[in-house]
Amino acid sequence: MKLMQLGAVVLTGLVLAACSSTPEETEVTPTDTTAQVPENSVQYFTTVVGDRVLFGFDSSSIDGIAQDTLRRQAEWLRANPAVTIVIEGHADERGTREYNLALGARRANATLQFLIGQGIDPSRITTVTFGKERPDAVCSNESCWSVNRRAVTVVAGAPLS
Repeated sequence: MKLMQLGAVVLTGLVLAACSSTPEETEVTPTDTTAQVPENSVQYFTTVVGDRVLFGFDSSSIDGIAQDTLRRQAEWLRANPAVTIVIEGHADERGTREYNLALGARRANATLQFLIGQGIDPSRITTVTFGKERPDAVCSNESCWSVNRRAVTVVAGAPLS
């Protein structure tokens, strides 16, 4: 009982102390976190440049949005010549394991070929396919399938942030 009374007294004291102090006026200004991230970092590549491109159902064709992302990737790679990348090919859950591994490989290869076409040295790029084994989102509808049909560019040899 005394412990509860002591706790109530302490709590009351804290509340009163908080109420009696005048809050300091601080100016809240929005911060641009990307301005604080080095442009040669993995974090910059992932958040500003874009580390993934998406594909249509049963497709390895690179659409206009994906081309824009890959052009930014190529520009970043040209500015960071010591960096190497691994392109991961992925698929959604529909289809057999074997089919989706092959589809993921086609997506990774299409991404590779686009970057080579942008002047990136192929010796800096490797590809791997995960098929449907590593989904980004897990559900059985288009909202998940659409983000799982992707190629992800993983950077090596750059600072993390």
